[in-house]
Amino acid sequence: MTIKRALISVSDKTNLVPFVKELTELGVEVISTGGTHKLLQENGIDVIGISEVTGFPEIMDGRLKTLHPNIHGGLLAVRENDEHMAQIEKHGIQPIDLVVVNLYPFKETISKDDVTYEEAIENIDIGGPGMLRAASKNHQDVTVIVDPRDYDSVVQQIKEGGVSLEKKRELAAKVFRHTAAYDALIADYLTNFVGETEPEQFTVTFEKKQSLRYGENPHQAATFYENALPSKGSLATATQLHGKELSYNNIKDADAALQIVREFSEPAAVAVKHMNPCGVGTGETIAEAFDRAFKADETSIFGGIVALNREVDKQTAEVLHTIFLEIVIAPSFSQEALDVLTAKKNLRLLTLDVEADLGKKEKQLTSVHGGLLVQDIDTYGLEEATISIPTKREPTEDEWKDLKLAWKVVKHVKSNAIVLAKDQMTAGIGAGQMNRVGSANIAIEQAGEKAKGSALGSDAFFPMGDTVEAAAKAGVTAIIQPGGSIRDEESIQKADEYGIAMVFTGVRHFKH
Repeated sequence: MTIKRALISVSDKTNLVPFVKELTELGVEVISTGGTHKLLQENGIDVIGISEVTGFPEIMDGRLKTLHPNIHGGLLAVRENDEHMAQIEKHGIQPIDLVVVNLYPFKETISKDDVTYEEAIENIDIGGPGMLRAASKNHQDVTVIVDPRDYDSVVQQIKEGGVSLEKKRELAAKVFRHTAAYDALIADYLTNFVGETEPEQFTVTFEKKQSLRYGENPHQAATFYENALPSKGSLATATQLHGKELSYNNIKDADAALQIVREFSEPAAVAVKHMNPCGVGTGETIAEAFDRAFKADETSIFGGIVALNREVDKQTAEVLHTIFLEIVIAPSFSQEALDVLTAKKNLRLLTLDVEADLGKKEKQLTSVHGGLLVQDIDTYGLEEATISIPTKREPTEDEWKDLKLAWKVVKHVKSNAIVLAKDQMTAGIGAGQMNRVGSANIAIEQAGEKAKGSALGSDAFFPMGDTVEAAAKAGVTAIIQPGGSIRDEESIQKADEYGIAMVFTGVRHFKH
């Protein structure tokens, strides 16, 4: 079917003028509105104003201009339906064969720091979605474009005799994805504005960041999507300076490393393998911090991901260069550090704002078969906890330093989780065991001699006194845990028996 008449009304005017010039050269009559009409006229293109079609002026600051039978009748009439065609002829309505519309910039508007509620509401498009939906519903007769990247392919098909039904269906599907995402952003904005925390329907939208080679395993297809409103400081907004493309597992591990390193204000380094930290260190300098993170587990770091919260200098880079790593993430790299690290062809180097204010609490989304679990991200810090010390002995100043490090790390370790910390670094990490003493034994075994004089952090309470006893026999001198077990007294008595200082926080940090 030949395209004779087009309706064009766009907010995003990318490549619009050359596209419309090609349409008019192909004999297509063009109807347009507002700013689009003005731009096309200024570029010497003969266009018909929307009011000439509707017989009614644009009113209410442009709120009302396209919601008219002369427009929607021309979009919705099924060309093979004789009754439809007789009706539009009776009412003087001409068919519209091509619609090119993209919507008011709602996303761009609410992304501004100083946006007002009134400004956001004014940028909710009404007529645009109506035209897009009408044209897409009738896509066997109407070609509809919402994305400037589709201009060239549509023009090419027009030149070849007409837009194929297959192409029209692809474009219609894209339109409904576009309008669904648009409405999801509006719904989310208004839901947050009124303070609704558990809406009866939960609508989210993400935009494609990149195709991935595969998922967790080579036989699984995967894609990386980012928030429609990009989260500053997130992995999706990182800049990759060097190395291979990120894989599915790279992205998950890198995100885990970022969550941990953000716990620290002092120079800190975090090494992650398979979503769990294998070494965490802090220091006066980033080189010192990484040295401790590396020494915490020199075996597991092989093939790992490292996140640092300070610029990578030459000294740190030279040590990083000696280890096989998948990714290094930092706020920045000195030129000298880049010269060292880029010698490794495949090493991925990423920069992002590690200290970015993440703003409002995001929701954590976890898919389950046939559904979705939604919860607040665990941002609970030790400064928010209700601290109590049930043992006879209180922690020393040095023990408090180790306890705080263990507490910051253990919340990011898969449950059941136990972390031993000593001298500004992790000494042993036990993760994901079916019982807590099993995790403790793994951490103790990994720490070896470093367990002596260390502090132990537990993500949940001790159901009995066996973990405290195992820790005491290994030389642990201080423990931090939530407390709250009906057998707390058993653990307290064990701690007192061995002279261990124990801190209750009242806060559990399960990570499944």
